[in-house]
Amino acid sequence: MLIAVDIGNTNIVLGFMQGPDITHSYRLTTSGVRTSDEYGIHLLQFLSLSGYTTDDVEDVIVCSVVPSVMHSFRGSIEKFLGKTPIVVGPGIKTGMAVRIDDPKSLGADCLVDCVAASALYGTPCLVIDMGTATTFNYVDTSGAITMGVIQTGLLTSARALAGNTAQLPEVEIASPSTVMAKNTFSAIQTGLYYGFIGGIERMIKQCREETGTDFTVVATGGFGRVIEHDNDFIDIYDPDLIFKGMRIIYEKNH
Repeated sequence: MLIAVDIGNTNIVLGFMQGPDITHSYRLTTSGVRTSDEYGIHLLQFLSLSGYTTDDVEDVIVCSVVPSVMHSFRGSIEKFLGKTPIVVGPGIKTGMAVRIDDPKSLGADCLVDCVAASALYGTPCLVIDMGTATTFNYVDTSGAITMGVIQTGLLTSARALAGNTAQLPEVEIASPSTVMAKNTFSAIQTGLYYGFIGGIERMIKQCREETGTDFTVVATGGFGRVIEHDNDFIDIYDPDLIFKGMRIIYEKNH
């Protein structure tokens, strides 16, 4: 069994994989103050809940955009599982060319998403990850990443609005029943929701105009679920895209 770990700015998500299948997944809040022992205890608990033992773990692969967490998390894997994890980064074979000004600046999560999207759904494709930030990466017909755009995520926008105003509350992220808002709560919710959808739709339109190419739009990330059934511009929503990408990268390096 392969453990795939996605360390994001908000959550750490672990996927237990048997071949290409994700049998179980778990979430932890990302925290830079946890020790390796704390992470290790969580790992053992998740294994036990899934009916596994440490002997069932063949290997671990980690994709992280939070360097401050890596020392403790890597230590927990080595101490509790007896494994040296594969970490997506320099020196790892991905089979993916990165043709942007500074290839090393591309987030590991974006790289892994693009590896999975191009392998599973073909190229050209625009890969959108709707998490703490919303990222857009274009993979051309040669299988190279040639564009990267970052905008605020839906929850990030909501927290910024609530945190920087005196009287506006933080609201639930959900699809509003109508655009005709009649109170402060629904006004914020509606504005966030449709502003988020509108920004994504315009980004896709602009990308099509500038590439002159029709491409597949592949979306992932937690907030993709919020708009999954309320748009006509996302071709494929795959919530497990990053795990699938890590499996592909693991097989290239194992």
